[in-house]
Amino acid sequence: MAKTSGTTTTVAVADRQLALSNLSKILYPETGTTKGEVIDYYSRIAPVLIPHLAGRPLSLKRYPNGVDGQGFFAKNVPNGAPPWVRTERLPAPGSTMNRDEIDYLVLPENDGDALATIVWLANLAALELHVPQWTVGPRGGVRGTDLLVFDLDPGAPATVVECAAVALRLRKVLDADGLTAVAKTSGSKGMQVYAAIKPVDPGRTSDYAKSVAQKLEKDDPEKVTSVMARAVRPGRIFIDWSQNNTAKTTVAPYSLRARPAPTVSTPLHWDEVAACRRPEDLVFRFDDVLARAAEDGDLFADLLVEKRPVLPRG
Repeated sequence: MAKTSGTTTTVAVADRQLALSNLSKILYPETGTTKGEVIDYYSRIAPVLIPHLAGRPLSLKRYPNGVDGQGFFAKNVPNGAPPWVRTERLPAPGSTMNRDEIDYLVLPENDGDALATIVWLANLAALELHVPQWTVGPRGGVRGTDLLVFDLDPGAPATVVECAAVALRLRKVLDADGLTAVAKTSGSKGMQVYAAIKPVDPGRTSDYAKSVAQKLEKDDPEKVTSVMARAVRPGRIFIDWSQNNTAKTTVAPYSLRARPAPTVSTPLHWDEVAACRRPEDLVFRFDDVLARAAEDGDLFADLLVEKRPVLPRG
């Protein structure tokens, strides 16, 4: 049972008591979406979200004054974290703060504290949740890379429609290499294509992803580029293979985005990718995603399989 005092409401989440504040505060002014609605979304989507976060160091994009205010990217665990929130001190490759280590927040697996942590983060206006392609073990040991990702970024006037066409070509390449591809929207303007792999040493996935991106660029240089330089990207889809770098993170499936409306990085059916004709075809808000999850379950479940294929050499 919730108890309200002033602007704070105390709720029970699993076995934890959480004080939620300013639930009526508007975080998405264009749609009037409140912090309370954001917390409600994350608490309801948690069953399909948590498995994709568990064991992965979390990076947060927080917007305490809403998406029209100043946001900030945070890797260090937020101040005032409850003692039951799991944290791990890990190496910080590529840290912009020149830190050798960072105290990361890491969700436990199959634990009520994972849900409580998600709700606590939503109360901090951590709208976006980002994770790397590697995990840490129960005692904090860094494990190998177990996900392959291609981030498809359209250079105007290209849109997600052109991203969808490239995603279908990526799927064919990955399928030929024995990998099962899944796709999601970025929740912004692009898409991502993933595949689960048997854990490998850092660098292997970047080498493979780069070779695939360069192959698609060679096949269709007018529409695809594997080069990050913005001068070559207008009208093309940039296949960002560098997202596989251990220092980088990608927005998690089911995460909200800090856009004018509460759009979500949304897992897709491949039929939806093939049928995309307008950018609007692949725009989903949080209410859409809750309905999709209720009907379809987790469309990213192929990333959670125990028996994972071996990554081919790039």
